[in-house]
Amino acid sequence: MSEIKIIKKLNVFKMKKLSGGCCIFFLSVLLSIQLKAQSQNTKQLFRNPKFSIEERAEDLLKRLTLEEKISLLGFRSAAVPRLGIPAYNWWNEALHGVARAGKATVFPQAIAAAASFNNELLYQEATAISTEARAKYNLAVQQDRRVQYMGLTFWSPNINIFRDPRWGRGQETYGEDPFLTATMGTAFVKGLQGNDPRYLKTSACAKHFAVHSGPEAGRHTFNAVIDEKDLRETYLYSFKKLVDAGVESIMCAYNRVNDEPCCTGNTLLQAILRNEWKFKGHVVTDCWALEDIWLRHKTIPNSVETAAAAIKGGVNLDCSNLLQDDVMKAIQQKLLTETEVDSSLIALLRTQIKLGFYDNVSLNPYAKYGADSVANTYHTMLARRMAQQSMVLMKNDRNILPLNKNKYAAIMVVGPNAASSDALLGNYHGVSNKAVNFVEGITSAVSAGTRVEYDQGCDYTDTVNFGGIWAAGNADITVAVIGLTPVYEGEEGDAFLAEGKGDRKNLSLPAAHIAFLKALRKGNKKPVIAVVTAGSAVDISVIEPYADAIILAWYPGEQGGNALADILFGDVSPAGRLPVTFYESFQDLPAYDSYKMEGRTYRYYAGKVQFPFGFGLSYTSFAYSWKQQPGKVNSLADTLTFSATIKNTGDMNGDEVAQVYIKYPSLERMPLKELKGFKRVFIKKGSVQTVEFHIPVNELQKWDLAQKKWILYPGEYTISIGSSSQDIRLNSVIKIKTGVQ
Repeated sequence: MSEIKIIKKLNVFKMKKLSGGCCIFFLSVLLSIQLKAQSQNTKQLFRNPKFSIEERAEDLLKRLTLEEKISLLGFRSAAVPRLGIPAYNWWNEALHGVARAGKATVFPQAIAAAASFNNELLYQEATAISTEARAKYNLAVQQDRRVQYMGLTFWSPNINIFRDPRWGRGQETYGEDPFLTATMGTAFVKGLQGNDPRYLKTSACAKHFAVHSGPEAGRHTFNAVIDEKDLRETYLYSFKKLVDAGVESIMCAYNRVNDEPCCTGNTLLQAILRNEWKFKGHVVTDCWALEDIWLRHKTIPNSVETAAAAIKGGVNLDCSNLLQDDVMKAIQQKLLTETEVDSSLIALLRTQIKLGFYDNVSLNPYAKYGADSVANTYHTMLARRMAQQSMVLMKNDRNILPLNKNKYAAIMVVGPNAASSDALLGNYHGVSNKAVNFVEGITSAVSAGTRVEYDQGCDYTDTVNFGGIWAAGNADITVAVIGLTPVYEGEEGDAFLAEGKGDRKNLSLPAAHIAFLKALRKGNKKPVIAVVTAGSAVDISVIEPYADAIILAWYPGEQGGNALADILFGDVSPAGRLPVTFYESFQDLPAYDSYKMEGRTYRYYAGKVQFPFGFGLSYTSFAYSWKQQPGKVNSLADTLTFSATIKNTGDMNGDEVAQVYIKYPSLERMPLKELKGFKRVFIKKGSVQTVEFHIPVNELQKWDLAQKKWILYPGEYTISIGSSSQDIRLNSVIKIKTGVQ
């Protein structure tokens, strides 16, 4: 007889009026069995951290009914009250700070972080972001608030390659280069996920897998046709590096690649991600991507078959409700089995266990974070430092910058973006209670005895009527802040004023801003400093005649105003570098909907450009010399180790960004050159720093289409070190012989 039946009988017996020892005996038996049954019911192995993650996930999986399993496959995961499991919303964003969740530190947009060429600083930024995320999660859970954007599973970073400047979402990326993207992305993931041996601090997600980089207008229908060489060397390179670094999640994209939908196709999710790369985390769909497959791509006839294909294809989590609605129907139609559902769900359970969802909070080192960990002084300092390091000095006639505060009694700040919050924040942003716009930053940097005036000057449409012209002529210097904001470039739907549904139609700055700068110059012989906000390449040449100096500020985050002032007044020497090529015209590029890399980015474009990849001016100057040149290559397992001495030969302390480029043997479809190392170093004036680089020889391999594998080709390789992709200071040639493996 089962213990439950015994308990029922004893409960009935207990109701009888027993007397003496008989009553005591049966009551004691009843109590003993009840306690034992209660103990067994509450002995949930999945809550016991002494067991492995796999054992705990398997235990939880066995306790769930089929209906409960299916309810957990969507981003709005349902509660399971009988197991004490609350509801959880998986959707959260942290592109450059905890986004859409109230107060948080807003760091510079991702493209700006890439311009810093400082992966160590980005790691510190991501560590701060994950600290704020844990704090906000802890505070929300304490109030039993299980709402969207307050969880620990972040769908960041965006590591798509910014292959074409027309793409409005390029601002979310780390630029056009696979190595820079992989290096910055790895730093960001490690900062988000933490270094605790037991717990993830948060869960990071590499998106959008794969070949997803516009056009925005057709993102729900386009088919990226690409050969495997470009696929492997350009579009998948950074994803592989982040998988190797332990990223917990991958987001599959809306589009198709070579006719296969990214969220159901076998090539990406199974053959490459799971089988070849051995990815052990979970795959989440882009939001409502499964709906696209049957409604727009029309590669699968209906939603039920799409649900079955997604589960079989390797999707674990659906950013919609399609799986929750249709997986049961797929099972009933014998398109799926419960075992296949189990294999999909268990990856999500592993992630939750790694995050500590089922453990006593006393065991979790991140449970102590509270309100004092959000938007604190240290995080504000990091945001300011990243903004300082990201801004790029594009022009500096007669070294007008830095400005001497004592020289200028009256400063005019003008422009439609001078006091704009949008120009600071970029897209996918949080909300800051400490945001400092450009007017405020400049005002607070000078003494109360300096006259600072502000005028919007112009808008985005009127090319005739302007303000602030007379006042600018009455000042000693004018700072004009113009350019784009995220409503003119960005994601489909969000950039609601962009002509191309988020994408750019041309490289031009707004015509009203160009006309305004012309009017400023015409009516003002005093110096004019132009500050440009944007998340991508813009045509600087049209404003160059009308400005004495030009600074590209990107979307610099909450401390953008202070950081700009730090650079204007020489507290910091600028050393930001362009993570994208500034072309002269879109006419120089292949068709936007072509995904071939030929003729794109500094790696394959040989024409004239406005500004090359890696470009950025400084207030000081640097001289390079070899300390140790690269040695011989004997094996694919070797590492090229070399170093250079850099001397600050100018009159100001400053950072230099040393960049290493590889030129390959003259074979078909080799890149013109390719970044394979960089290091940002601070050097005092007159001082010297040594920078050392280590490049694994296997990084020199290229994909061979005929053999369908990575090959180290024999021949001459030129290793160059310089200050940009075109400003090369040192060269060294190594020869790799045939047969080196």
